[in-house]
Amino acid sequence: MRHTISVLVENKFGVLARVAGLFSARGYNIASLSVSETLDPSISYMTIVVEVKDEKILEQIKKQLNKLIDVVTVTDFTKKEHVDRELILVKVGCAAKEKAKLEGLLHKYVAKLIQHKTNTAIIEAVGDQEQVKQLLEGLKEFEIKELVRSGRMAITQ
Repeated sequence: MRHTISVLVENKFGVLARVAGLFSARGYNIASLSVSETLDPSISYMTIVVEVKDEKILEQIKKQLNKLIDVVTVTDFTKKEHVDRELILVKVGCAAKEKAKLEGLLHKYVAKLIQHKTNTAIIEAVGDQEQVKQLLEGLKEFEIKELVRSGRMAITQ
């Protein structure tokens, strides 16, 4: 099961490496990682998505994170009401005659056409995991040439 964890950390050199190292040392792959400063520039907010099958292991990871000197708080969103979103940028093949069809598809989602040139279009979309998945499925008919994802971000309600 995928778990979303937020970690507030001191914004210092090497903190990200120590947090990531904690996961890799235990053999767990980070599926998604998003990091940025908070309103307080001395604190950063990490959203980490990790695949863990056993709840005991997840508890151990959270305890280990809390032991790191630069960690302020650890929050597991698994059992909390929260909102999560991901940003994607997608480059697709799109001739001028297909532009209206593409815009019609984008209208169904929280997506917009950022740029359209001769035979390519760049799309920006923000949504939860299912919305992003559905949009990407719909975009397959336009030949996806490139995809960039931000990683999941989450906040409690």
